[in-house]
Amino acid sequence: MTGYSFSTPVWEGGQWVTPAVAGVTAAARIVNGPEDQPRNAPSQWDRIDWRAQEEQVRRLRQRIFKAAQGQDWPKVRNLQKLLLRSRANTLVSVRQVTQRNTGRRTAGIDGEVALTSGARAEMAVRVHQSVTSWRPLAVRRVYVPKASNRAKLRPLGIPVLMDRCHQQRVRHALEPEWEARSEPRSYGFRPGRSCQDAIAAIYNVCKGPMAKRVWALDADLAAALDASSHCSLCSL
Repeated sequence: MTGYSFSTPVWEGGQWVTPAVAGVTAAARIVNGPEDQPRNAPSQWDRIDWRAQEEQVRRLRQRIFKAAQGQDWPKVRNLQKLLLRSRANTLVSVRQVTQRNTGRRTAGIDGEVALTSGARAEMAVRVHQSVTSWRPLAVRRVYVPKASNRAKLRPLGIPVLMDRCHQQRVRHALEPEWEARSEPRSYGFRPGRSCQDAIAAIYNVCKGPMAKRVWALDADLAAALDASSHCSLCSL
């Protein structure tokens, strides 16, 4: 289901019904705890049919993927805009960021988290209402130990919760297009792929006595982007 407002009635079960989170208002900005939230906000969030919402997002993403494979770019753009306006996309994105991700308890510079059902419902309303007007905020910079050398630290930028929700929304729209255009043997930072897939591909190429490709190059550009100008990279 797509639309601009959570209060827009939808056709379901042979009748027009109001969405589950329509009663949550964006007036109160209490998202760090249950105080002063609407009493029925948790039940509204918990009443959402998540399987149906995820199915709607999956169906639109599949249509984008097929259109990109067929190089029908006007259709790709129209479907992406449709997905960005989708209520289901907003709900699924907010749920992923505030309920499923391991960093859901980590706040950005505004100290905002959403750990209750009511807070998540209110966050979904705010995200959907700011689809066209939201402006990203600065990230919170922290330093964490490197996995290869615990004595060294690497910088990590933590966006605010609203930014993460909007990023997830946009990711749902862009990812299918670029999956259709990516190289078949690219395994880094792609959904449904892992190091095991890369290892299996290397093994299949190198196995057997008649294999011609028997060398593997492991290269790492240490701190390659640390001294590079961000503005210069964007202008390339």
